[in-house]
Amino acid sequence: MLLCDIGNTTYHFFDEHQSYKEDAELFMPSSVKEEVFYICVNKQVRELLKPLKNWIDLSEYVDRKNYYDTMGIDRIMACEAIEEGVVVDAGSAITVDIVKAGKFEGGFIYPGVRAMGECYKNISAALAYSFNFELDLDKMPKNSRDAISYGYIKLLQSEVKSYKMEIYLTGGDAFEFAKLFPASHIDEMLLFKGMKNIMKKANIC
Repeated sequence: MLLCDIGNTTYHFFDEHQSYKEDAELFMPSSVKEEVFYICVNKQVRELLKPLKNWIDLSEYVDRKNYYDTMGIDRIMACEAIEEGVVVDAGSAITVDIVKAGKFEGGFIYPGVRAMGECYKNISAALAYSFNFELDLDKMPKNSRDAISYGYIKLLQSEVKSYKMEIYLTGGDAFEFAKLFPASHIDEMLLFKGMKNIMKKANIC
C-alpha cells in the first residue's frame, strides 16, 4: 500500500519504510499497479487519475462539515494528524491552523518565504535581501535586512505563540521556522499521518 501527496510539481510517496518524490510532469501514474491512497491539489493530475481504479482519492472520505468548502486538502490532512495544537505548514504559502480536542477551529494563510521576498524585491531592488531567521526579535532593527525580516517574521511569530499551544511544523521551510519556535515539533510526515488517520476512520486500512 502506498500513500501519495500530490502537489503542483511532485508526487510525494510514502510506503511505511521510506518517502520519495517523482516529478509531476514526467511520472506516469499508470505505471503503479498496487493500491495508492492519495490527496491532490493539482486539478490536472486529479483528472488524469480518475480512470485509474487503484488510485483512491482520500479527499472523498473527509467529513467536510468539520472544515470550510474551499480549504485545501493538504491543510485538512495536516489538521487530521494531531489532536490539539497549532499546525504551521511552511511551503510556498504558510498556513497556520488551530486544532482543539480534535476539532479544526480555523486558520490563516501567510505568504511563503520566497513569495514575500519577491514582494520586497518588486518594491525596490534595494530591498532584495534574504530573511534573517536568527534575528533578535526583542530588539528593533538597525539595518535594512533585519528591518524587512522583522516586518515579516515578528507578526507571524507573535500570532502563532499567542495561542499558547503545542506547535507542529511541516513543509519545505520548517527548519528555518524552527528557529522562531525552538520548542516546536518538526514533522515532515505530518500529512501522511493525517492520511492514515482518515483511513482508520473510514475503515479502509
